[in-house]
Amino acid sequence: MTVIYVDNNATTKVAPEVLEAMMPYFSDLYGNPSSMHSFGGNVAGVIKTARENVAHLIGAAPSEIVFTSCGTESDGTAIRAAIESYPDKRHIVTSRVEHPAIKNLYESLSKKGYRTTFVPVDDKGRLDIDYLYDSLSDDTAVVSLMWGNNETGVLFPIEEISREVKDRGILFHTDAVQAVGKIPINVSDSGVDMLSLSGHKFHGPKGIGALYIRKGTKFAPFMIGGHQESGRRGGTENTAAIIGLGRAAEMAAEHLTNDGYASVSRLRDKLEHNLLEKVPNAMVNGDPASRLPNTTSIAFEYVEGESILLMMNEHGICASSGSACTSGSLEPSHVLRAMGVPFTAAHGSIRFSLSRYNTENEIDVIIETLPPIIKRLREMSPFWKQAMEG
Repeated sequence: MTVIYVDNNATTKVAPEVLEAMMPYFSDLYGNPSSMHSFGGNVAGVIKTARENVAHLIGAAPSEIVFTSCGTESDGTAIRAAIESYPDKRHIVTSRVEHPAIKNLYESLSKKGYRTTFVPVDDKGRLDIDYLYDSLSDDTAVVSLMWGNNETGVLFPIEEISREVKDRGILFHTDAVQAVGKIPINVSDSGVDMLSLSGHKFHGPKGIGALYIRKGTKFAPFMIGGHQESGRRGGTENTAAIIGLGRAAEMAAEHLTNDGYASVSRLRDKLEHNLLEKVPNAMVNGDPASRLPNTTSIAFEYVEGESILLMMNEHGICASSGSACTSGSLEPSHVLRAMGVPFTAAHGSIRFSLSRYNTENEIDVIIETLPPIIKRLREMSPFWKQAMEG
């Protein structure tokens, strides 16, 4: 069975060019980059190039890039560095629609005495900016907001918000894991103090991420050990993965320059338009005017997202549900709940997230396959029958 993969916000295919760049560092070029000899020193030179490529992708200086194991580590390092650098400040701010890497960390810190503010969003997933600014005080240690939402793709105006937060003397961190490589980012033109990214979201390998730390930002390391990463993150470098991340960043920058994700956006729009046209009682979750170019979240009322996914899976179509089950719970996602998406729609929400490897033919197959699946599931749904009779 041919796989049609439209779950790229979960993870992406490692680009063949990235894998090719990595392979020698698993076998022939295995030297430790911290070693004094040239066999290891040559590896250090390649890591330097990778750091430059990652920095270029987000408009940073190479010295501002710290390699980590993943986006979650980058997020946790940034928040813990902020509160450790400003121990007298006990207030932290984020939004109600963050990835669990931030959401669960903030909830954990609230149990340790930190006053936490979760800024609400409207029914399109747009941040209540006035609420955010009104919540800030001299006691605020850090504001952390995602650049692009992993479920809906909605973009927050990070450049604008970060400048205002910075003007108030507060550290600003952004979880840009979903945004880096998909939209142009230039941290030097913003007020962003720290930014998290992850390689496997833009065709790099898993197990590698990075944290941008603006020069001059107070910072306390989370991983304490050796001198690696200029003392900001101890532990022997994950050489092959770093090199893969660097190559993926280089390719992402080229793709943004040459295409700007226009071809991906066009396929996303075609998929969305046709599904909304062919399936009654379907709607887009989020703000179509401001979102990632590869993402659409569509709610199909009166059916279960898990059932849709299982039936699509029989056709080789890989997507994800907006009503993600955690620990056996059938509660809709916290993102859709925060947006006030009706219960009957939240449970039937499906996220399609495309990449530059998706084809027109794959989109046509989804458009042909999914409407009969929804029709069949609704025929079995008592909620659908009630809605039609009512």
